[in-house]
Amino acid sequence: MTMDTARPADDRRRWQALWVCLTAGFMTLLDSSIVNVALPSMERGLGADTAALSWVVSGYALTFGLALVPAGRLGDLRGRRTVFLYGLALFTLASAACGLATDGGWLVFFRLSQGVASGILAPQTTGLIQQMFRGTERARAFGMLGSVVGLSTAIGPPAGGLLIHLFGTDDGWRWVFYVNLPIGVAAFCAALRLLPRTPPATGRREGIDLTGVLLLGTGVLALMLPLVQEQQWTGRLKWALLPVAALLLAGFWAWERWQGWWGRAPLLDLRLFAQRSFSLGVLLNLVYFAGFTTLFFVYTLFLQNGVGYTALAAGFSSLPFACGSAIGAGVSGRLVVRHGRKLVVAGLAVVALGLLAVIATVQLVPGQGVAWAAALPLLIAGLGSGVTISPNTTLTLATVPVQRAGAAGGVLVTAQRIGSAAGIAAVGAVYFAHLANHGSPARALQLGLLTAVGIIVLALVLAVADLRERQTEPLGAVRGAARPEEHDQAV
Repeated sequence: MTMDTARPADDRRRWQALWVCLTAGFMTLLDSSIVNVALPSMERGLGADTAALSWVVSGYALTFGLALVPAGRLGDLRGRRTVFLYGLALFTLASAACGLATDGGWLVFFRLSQGVASGILAPQTTGLIQQMFRGTERARAFGMLGSVVGLSTAIGPPAGGLLIHLFGTDDGWRWVFYVNLPIGVAAFCAALRLLPRTPPATGRREGIDLTGVLLLGTGVLALMLPLVQEQQWTGRLKWALLPVAALLLAGFWAWERWQGWWGRAPLLDLRLFAQRSFSLGVLLNLVYFAGFTTLFFVYTLFLQNGVGYTALAAGFSSLPFACGSAIGAGVSGRLVVRHGRKLVVAGLAVVALGLLAVIATVQLVPGQGVAWAAALPLLIAGLGSGVTISPNTTLTLATVPVQRAGAAGGVLVTAQRIGSAAGIAAVGAVYFAHLANHGSPARALQLGLLTAVGIIVLALVLAVADLRERQTEPLGAVRGAARPEEHDQAV
């Protein structure tokens, strides 16, 4: 076989491998939202109590967030293909176990395992994209990943509602988990054949920083626990965990610096945060996800409890946002090399305008017609979301060395999880407080969405300030101008 015939085959194999990663990513992200509409079915069919139902949702988010950075570092050291396969196998088995659960306790346990598996998979996907692609191809791949993030977040409620409708309210919740089995098995078989092996590390063999894992894990747990349990844990004592989280994370930062001083391999190379594109991108990710993911939480609650929509109808109402997000991410993935962070600024502005239009629609179109009237504003907001997530991911990871891509991707997704939890806690508090005091679902939704818009405007201010401070975007790494070893020297 000549080189000319081998190269197209190699290119085709890389893109096929990308689709395997995106399929696994779609499945794991879908599971963070698809169960929400299945909770009443779990309560009826399984007899699960309120505490168990709460942990089915919040426990997944917690273990997802805890696993990200350690799993990303493990993939960097031991091979992303190997860690990806273990994570995918665990997720598929945990999905089957969730569907077979006989009581709420076992369901929570297997759901926590599912979250760990999701946290293992997510950083391997970003690391493999860094490993397999360069230049404009990498930007296009991250554009496709952005489409998956937007689609999976928005399509969960309609998918869950459809499964409950097809299989009934008693056992329909089990199929929310069973649907992962054929997808997981097919993706595992394809991954065995297509995923590339991580190039062997040069020099001495690095180990896992167990002290760093413990400090980071307990710090993230203390930070996320009061956020994801905000509605379930009454009183203010839960917020005492936040200063504990600050101390633990400060201890993690000091420990990692000490590891670097003594020439030992840290869990997270803190020199990454010296790169403006990485530190800003992580911060933007945290703030933006705190704003946009809350839309589906309060909007579907409003449609079901305030307007009288079924779970299926309320779920399908978010499809315009999903479609817009997929289109925006795909298009912006091809434009980011030329326009840089200007795309992020434009995307944030469009999301804010779209949500403001949704608020106006709720005011002007009361009753059952509100979802149809809000479809166009949601489509516009979705386009902006796609134009925000995809370029920000590309720019954030552009100058990260391939050898650190897994851990860096874990940090980026951890910021998403923390932001989502914080945003839902803040917006949910506004929504439920107004509902309890005044009883107007429409007004509660408007105030909740205004809070979300305020958070998104904060992200917009950060992005605009960055653009004003520097006239040009450092896109050399995005264009593929630097080689992997040059990235290492830069870091």
